[in-house]
Amino acid sequence: MLKKDHIIAYRVYFEDTDLMGIVYHARYLFFFERARTELLRHYDLSLTTMAQQNIHFAIRDVTVRYHAPAYLDDMLHMTTSIESKTACTLVFKQTMRNQQDKLIAEATVTTVTVDQNLKPKRLPDILRGE
Repeated sequence: MLKKDHIIAYRVYFEDTDLMGIVYHARYLFFFERARTELLRHYDLSLTTMAQQNIHFAIRDVTVRYHAPAYLDDMLHMTTSIESKTACTLVFKQTMRNQQDKLIAEATVTTVTVDQNLKPKRLPDILRGE
């Protein structure tokens, strides 16, 4: 059975920022991707292993709401949870907070599992809660 929330930490590096030391808006998608990947890895579902089983994640929808900027050297804490699921769809809810627990950004990401031909494929049992 899946745990409700999974949290990872990430330090902001120079490569993540613009000339003012503020995280570039598109980098948040990379951060949230890492958090989703680590949630899967926590349940022994590495993307490599899943690909070997002909299961791939495709992003159907992403919504990001930015609340405050993140800066160079900030320690960000990303919380990821599965908001809903169907046979081949997962909706992730993600939040990002800095070291002062200030809300930086929120994302909702809808993924579909597909095979190598991009045909829908059932989620692994552990993600379906079976």
